[in-house]
Amino acid sequence: MGWGNIYRRRLKVFSAAMLIYLDYKAIQQRQKWAKQSKRAALWEKCHERNAKRVLSLIIELEGLWVKLGQYLSTRADVLPEAYIALLKQLQDSLPPRPVQEVYQTIKKELGKSVKDLFSEFIEAPLATASIAQVHRATLTDGQEVVVKVQHEGIKAVILEDLKNAKSIVDWIAWAEPQYDFNPMIDEWCKEAPKELDFNTEAENTRKVSKNLGCKNKDNNGASSHRVDVLIPEVIQSTEKVLILEYMDGIRLNDLEALASFGVDKQKIVEEITRAYAHQIYIDGFFNGDPHPGNFLVSKEAPHRPILLDFGLTKSLSFTLKQALAKMFLASAEGDHVALLSAFAEMGLKLRLDIPEQAMEVTTVFFRTSTPANEAVQTMKSLADQRTRNLKVIQEKMKLNEKEVKRFNPVDAFPGDIVIFTRVLNLLRGLSSSMNVRIIYLDIMRPFAEHVLQGNLYKAPSASPQWIHDTPIHSSVEGKLRQLLVDLGNNDKILGIQVCAYKDGKVIIDTSAGVLGKYDPRPVQPDSLFPVFSVTKGITAGMLHWLVDKGKLKLEENVANIWPEFGSNGKDVIKVNHILNHTSGLHNALADLRGEDVFVMYDWDECLRRLTASAPESEPGLCQLYHYLSFGFLCGGIIEHASGRKFQDILEEALIHPLNIEGELYIGIPPGMPLKFCFALDYSFFS
Repeated sequence: MGWGNIYRRRLKVFSAAMLIYLDYKAIQQRQKWAKQSKRAALWEKCHERNAKRVLSLIIELEGLWVKLGQYLSTRADVLPEAYIALLKQLQDSLPPRPVQEVYQTIKKELGKSVKDLFSEFIEAPLATASIAQVHRATLTDGQEVVVKVQHEGIKAVILEDLKNAKSIVDWIAWAEPQYDFNPMIDEWCKEAPKELDFNTEAENTRKVSKNLGCKNKDNNGASSHRVDVLIPEVIQSTEKVLILEYMDGIRLNDLEALASFGVDKQKIVEEITRAYAHQIYIDGFFNGDPHPGNFLVSKEAPHRPILLDFGLTKSLSFTLKQALAKMFLASAEGDHVALLSAFAEMGLKLRLDIPEQAMEVTTVFFRTSTPANEAVQTMKSLADQRTRNLKVIQEKMKLNEKEVKRFNPVDAFPGDIVIFTRVLNLLRGLSSSMNVRIIYLDIMRPFAEHVLQGNLYKAPSASPQWIHDTPIHSSVEGKLRQLLVDLGNNDKILGIQVCAYKDGKVIIDTSAGVLGKYDPRPVQPDSLFPVFSVTKGITAGMLHWLVDKGKLKLEENVANIWPEFGSNGKDVIKVNHILNHTSGLHNALADLRGEDVFVMYDWDECLRRLTASAPESEPGLCQLYHYLSFGFLCGGIIEHASGRKFQDILEEALIHPLNIEGELYIGIPPGMPLKFCFALDYSFFS
């Protein structure tokens, strides 16, 4: 490539990018003035217009842009149909290179002419892709093969395209900071050049084939994680030529042929997904390019997926495999603490403590795939979710509308998981284009669990350190520890803390087990747990302490102590109605569950909402559990009866007498990052 070609290529890329960007920005403005009935048509025409621009540019430039087009063509789950319909032809049907160029490359690489190497060489290529094209041939010994030949000069084109892609990503990050794709393009710049050496691809092919047991098809009982796929055998390789065993198969995007052969699409895509779960979680070595053009389906029954093209692969360290497995399983279990732990282990850093949003995004990442005909609804759901998350960020960070749109919550995105992310997105797009629904949490779970097999929960009988090593304070504690061992062996508890005081002295202080099924860290005396209803007993005890001090009477109307409380029919509610759950306020504050969770940390706001609430049943008549309101109701009475802050009474009534300063908190401990105690909200309210 001369400098003239380089600059012309660069100009075309940036001109097209700017044109498409401005077109979409213009549509965003036009739709504000258009009638509701015409907005969909506006967007549809815009998508068609820009899809044609993208396709035209990619076909003209080829190189790395074909890879981008292939990726986009698989995202039928989120992209408009106009893009999918046009870009899917990039999967394997680009304009072929001249056959004389192919012959020259083969002779230069293998040292012999095509006639000397093959008894037959079919000039029409089976497929032409971004880096190479593939021809069917027959060796002189009669073996049928495919010959993959790299395009002449493609290395210079790819390297130039990477520079251009990097520049575009930098520009997008400047114009729209919330869309900073630099970690992705940086990883791609590191990995993409490896595809240009077919010796590397040959070795990758052999390794994946061995890992998946593709040559041991008779050993059906070898492993519960065995997958049933085929991979061609490598015959010969050089830097620019790769000869592989020929496998007769149906293209994965040829839906009519699949139907005529009676192929079960659901089973095929599930097996491909299992093959990738095996590569990622068990082998730590996986193909990073699962677009439809890289798969075939064997024509003979039982129909099996044929995996092709291992030029772009990724190797994972054992530590990263564990972190990815923990992230997956934490998402499946809804375990926020394990999820944040997995993020830390893989080097993913967030700029603010938003564990609920982190779990929500991760759950979306591993969500069940949807058919292509549901893409519009999927896009709408994702957009709505993003709007909700931005609202939470805006309120937490106190940002204005302009600032929140430019805010990127990710502070550090590890490059090692970029290809992993790309693979899951490609697999989801693949299942959508095949119109099947894949439940990733079910299919991939056994493989992720396998990674953590050594760290999964073990009962006391298999773990001598199950009880934390601390002194035994009493004979009662000794008996308790044996009970905890028995409960653990019977799968009744994962982890537990027990502490008891008698006459101001500790008689039990025991911790045992682990923090979670997929979090093998031991429970220690200072481990923080998300808890529910613990403070009901504490706040009730504090009320009785005030009664003993003569500051309060159980038969007294709450409104006499807390005047604002008496509105909306609550003037007849007595203190004992609160204590025995008969006040009729059992659903008070229930609406907080549908709001921003951070409202639940605002003590004064929650007390204000209680004063505005109304009983749902006659006070003193029905006993209905006050699941969210009890702690706040007691707390409001405590503060108004004593004339002091809740925390002051807590310290005087319980903390100082028991000498447990720094060990008991109701709410968020001072100085504690929210991410470590977001789950304490129920102990705060209950």
